Amino acid sequence: MFSTTTFDIKVSVVPQYDIKNSFPAENRFVFRYNISIENLGRDTIKLMSRKWLIFDLGYGFTEVAGEGVIGLTPIIEPGDNFTYFSNVLLRSGVGNMSGTFYCKNLLTDETLEVEVPKFNLVSEVLNN
Repeated sequence: MFSTTTFDIKVSVVPQYDIKNSFPAENRFVFRYNISIENLGRDTIKLMSRKWLIFDLGYGFTEVAGEGVIGLTPIIEPGDNFTYFSNVLLRSGVGNMSGTFYCKNLLTDETLEVEVPKFNLVSEVLNN
């Protein structure tokens, strides 16, 4: 597990190689990542958007940005958490991801840039 806390918002990531949907002979390595966003603060927040930096060894960096996560802009009350999972495709089977969640403090209307920790993506087929 990879975790970091920014502005009393804890983000934890558990990456996992998806062997069933990967086809190494076709340079298709799929990874699932589970995200938990925990509001450790006193104010309610809303996740507005996200930006990912994806590194694929031998292929370089790709930036992906958009509204919310998995089509949602969740509101997270103090003491609560929001969890979801998503997938990423690498061509090399080795890389990493990091990112930023842009959250709005619903009490102060302040925008918070919440760090998503860098996490490694290494396929099992290459891990021997």
